[in-house]
Amino acid sequence: MFSDGLNCFPGVIEAGCSHSVLINGGGRKSAEAPTFKWVNTALGNIKSALSGTYRHHDAKHAPRYLAEFQYRINRRFNLAGMLGRLAHASVRTAPAPYKQLKLAESHA
Repeated sequence: MFSDGLNCFPGVIEAGCSHSVLINGGGRKSAEAPTFKWVNTALGNIKSALSGTYRHHDAKHAPRYLAEFQYRINRRFNLAGMLGRLAHASVRTAPAPYKQLKLAESHA
């Protein structure tokens, strides 16, 4: 496992995993490092998906935004079936009052 040397990673070593630190100074140089390329790509995709969908990001709704992104990314290879699966889940889910829906945000 590679990391940028953040102080929380000694716990990875304590858990018995291998860990290599790659410190490259941050900025564009770190974004172009092959080791971190997939991480930067994933974070860029999440940011683009949220910015493209929502004009304003509110921290209290962040769990819902990320849950929606997770739903879409997990089903990205079957885009044609996504709407049908969503409709199926909507029909099979019991109605819930607004107060109950708001509980999901406070416990996320």
